[in-house]
Amino acid sequence: MNGPYKPGTPCWIDLMVPDQQAALDFYRDLFGWQGEIGPAEQGGYAVCTLKGKPVAGIMKAMNPDGTVPDPLPPTVWTTYLATDNIDGTVKSAIDAGGTAMMGPMDVMDLGRMAVLADPTGAVVGLWQAGTFDGAGIVNEHGALTWNELVTADMTAASAFYSSVLPVTTTPSEMPGAEGYIEFQVDGRAVGGIMDLSQLPPDVPPHWQPYFHVDSVDDIQAAAVRAGGSVLAPAFDMAAGRMAVLADPQGGAFSVITATASE
Repeated sequence: MNGPYKPGTPCWIDLMVPDQQAALDFYRDLFGWQGEIGPAEQGGYAVCTLKGKPVAGIMKAMNPDGTVPDPLPPTVWTTYLATDNIDGTVKSAIDAGGTAMMGPMDVMDLGRMAVLADPTGAVVGLWQAGTFDGAGIVNEHGALTWNELVTADMTAASAFYSSVLPVTTTPSEMPGAEGYIEFQVDGRAVGGIMDLSQLPPDVPPHWQPYFHVDSVDDIQAAAVRAGGSVLAPAFDMAAGRMAVLADPQGGAFSVITATASE
């Protein structure tokens, strides 16, 4: 990726974990990422790279004062959607029934961020680029390739995101993907919406990152060897072969070898 992402497009992901170094080690071994704990003045935030390009952030779960939260928050990946007016987007989100959980706030000269909960309960980030656009490499082995909102109310979610960002939602025309909804920016699919009822009853609404891999089965086996778990074993579906995995600290993510162009 070169240059800023179009508003409404997923542009970055990060993971908050109790043991930051363990997460850095796990994803390094699984995907080939490089990254180290950042300086204290940046909260130790680690920007992981692949082929020298930023692909994801990993941070330690901590309170603003640096203390360890009690209880610890769940280990989750956060998807950030690009915006060129974060203050306006947050206001629109609140007007549309969303909740501002954090921000908007400056992140040095890198950009401005905010974190919202949409009306269906899914948490999502917003990013207004400054000197940092977001993921610098996508759709390659070990890099982000898709972001999916899993929610119990697909209609409400579609209406919310369409009202606060320049995205449209449309039923997928891919064979075998009946009931799936695509997020589109300028007519190009950039993400999806899936019905939460297809997952176990204890799974909350959330945004899920997908990483492209050369072999889903090999990555699944490597994740298990490294202490991760399999939430949905490798299977073939409309867009390719995929699996849903979790790292040893519980962070869930999907891996896919796509056979259909998005």
